[in-house]
Amino acid sequence: MVVLALDTTTPAGSCALAVDGSVVREEASDVSLTPVTRLPLDLMALLEHSGVALGAVDVFAVVTGPGSFTGLRIGISTMQGLAFAAGKPLIGVSGLDALARMADREAAGRPIATWVDAWRGEVYAALYTNGVEVEAPVVAKPDEILDRLASQPTLFIGDGARTYQEKIQQRMGGPAALAQHPAPLLAGTIATIAGDTASKGAYAPPHAVRPMYVRRTDAELARDARAAG
Repeated sequence: MVVLALDTTTPAGSCALAVDGSVVREEASDVSLTPVTRLPLDLMALLEHSGVALGAVDVFAVVTGPGSFTGLRIGISTMQGLAFAAGKPLIGVSGLDALARMADREAAGRPIATWVDAWRGEVYAALYTNGVEVEAPVVAKPDEILDRLASQPTLFIGDGARTYQEKIQQRMGGPAALAQHPAPLLAGTIATIAGDTASKGAYAPPHAVRPMYVRRTDAELARDARAAG
């Protein structure tokens, strides 16, 4: 099974190709370019570098969030277009789930806090134990989340954890640890998760893939503010 995966949720976006469950190539995006200017050229370049034709792809995969609203929309629409044109499945995967999977072995049974930088002094966060989500994704100030975690031994992963590393250590001390690679590329893990899902036949049509925003858009907030005034 050949899986082509894309992540546009963070500035350090990526794409990857997995064959029969193994990632054969993963490439970071050019952070100086916006997703709209680098897609779908990034994907075509990855396939060319891997010696794989677009027609050989069995499954397409994309990160559904949380992250940049613009990045989410462009990433999902790009992969929907490719999946529709090829008549192949498109599987959406949470970036937080991917981070948790990457940290699972290093966690050694400890809870895993997945933090993605949401800007504005906030993070998108969820909590996992033994690969299972035990606290649903939220967007909040780091201090609010750290208050709930108290002093339980926790492994943090994600670019938000890297951004607020000092605050985490100050508030939690010894029980807190940062993953060895706190802000990894996501596309490779997304490809393997999507491959597992596809092998079970557990997926919806491409048009059913939707962004996981967590936080409402600025337009929605402005609309509500106008209504309240």
